[in-house]
Amino acid sequence: MNYEQVARDVLAAVGGKENVSSVIHCVTRLRFKLKNRSIVDTDQVKQVNGVMTVVESGGQYQVVIGTEVPSVYQEVTKIIGESPVTVEENSEEKKSLFNRFISMITGIFMPTIGALAGAGILKGLLALCVSLKWMTTEMGTYQILYAAADALFYFFPILIGFSAGKRFGANPYITASIGAALVYPTMLTAFTEGTALSFLGIPVVLLNYTSSVFPIIAASWIAAKLEGFLNKKLHASIKLFVTPLIVIAVVLPLTFLAIGPLVTQVSNLLAAVTNGAYNLSPLIAGIILGAFWQVIIIFGLHWGFIPLLINNITTLGFDPINALLFGPAMAQAGAALGVALKTREKSMKAVATSASISGIMGITEPAIYGVNLPTKKPFIMACIAGGIGGIFAGSMGAKAFGFGASGIFGIPLFINPEGFDAGFAGFLISIGISFFGAAILTYLFGFKDKEVKTNTTKMANVEVK
Repeated sequence: MNYEQVARDVLAAVGGKENVSSVIHCVTRLRFKLKNRSIVDTDQVKQVNGVMTVVESGGQYQVVIGTEVPSVYQEVTKIIGESPVTVEENSEEKKSLFNRFISMITGIFMPTIGALAGAGILKGLLALCVSLKWMTTEMGTYQILYAAADALFYFFPILIGFSAGKRFGANPYITASIGAALVYPTMLTAFTEGTALSFLGIPVVLLNYTSSVFPIIAASWIAAKLEGFLNKKLHASIKLFVTPLIVIAVVLPLTFLAIGPLVTQVSNLLAAVTNGAYNLSPLIAGIILGAFWQVIIIFGLHWGFIPLLINNITTLGFDPINALLFGPAMAQAGAALGVALKTREKSMKAVATSASISGIMGITEPAIYGVNLPTKKPFIMACIAGGIGGIFAGSMGAKAFGFGASGIFGIPLFINPEGFDAGFAGFLISIGISFFGAAILTYLFGFKDKEVKTNTTKMANVEVK
């Protein structure tokens, strides 16, 4: 793939660099915020050699590239310059509060996903080593690696503070400093020992903010508003140091006094509601989420779930929902494998094989957009198999104990730190049923060579090296 050419062609089709407010990328997509949607030629974007499809959701114009999106993104930013993250949404986005929420969540969490995945997998592997008696928690090797794996989660308010600051248009070093204060050792010690603290005579409700998500996001938003106000009012000669001084001196105490306790209560409520809904019928939850999760991903709405999944882990110590979402991804990979085994068309076989391998590794877009959706029935077979797999994950109490990668590399995230349990067994059964079930259903009922679409050759150019 010629990354520079893809970047130039995509930018030309979306109205040129002048029409781009900002752009970020996730694992497989370029996510644009555009100034004027009416001048975009979506058909032209889809015809770019290297583009799988286009999805418009969450206030974003999402161009699906595949696993090579980071290289295309680099070329895009070279052409348009480093993309600013706008504070205000454009008028089109203001029509939908939900779109603005999805856009905010994407902008805050996307930069941390890679690090979260790496740290989460390492924690899972360490739990595996302890369960298999390869390590003990007293070993120096374990303690050093665990510190590396756990540090990101422990100090998560700092990272989220920095990311949220950038997203809200604040100085990210100020918001990161506020996040650091939330997990400052003295404050944690006071919480652990039950020390009574007050600020200007007002009692402080001490809480443990390690690994927390929502308190620092709320504090960063308020800090951004205050910083913007001060920068407009203060003289240029003093605002460089006076603005940070006032923001930190005001927002941090306010966070300890009110923002943190209030938002923490909301976080706990969200976790309780999510877990309560799941506990009403894990089986039904498994069927519904297992069958329709990939549909949610197609529309780019899955980012709305990310803070809930992380919040469950930080408040409950585990997350039962993510265990239901793993099988659907493997089902898409299995359906692509079914197509690869059934088809006699060389180009489709190459695309489907590559897409299946990519899906097993956790990247499902090549399978979805390159194989399963164009041929229709394989996607349906994958949804059916994902729903069946979800039954086992839900009924056997599968849980995630970390947040990170999907695909085979994410399997260690579901190992209970206390050792193997029925939940992990159910999880393995669910992904096995999802993958092989989708492959068998597709092979038997879901694909015929006459259903191969004309864009097969184009997808082969994207995926096959």
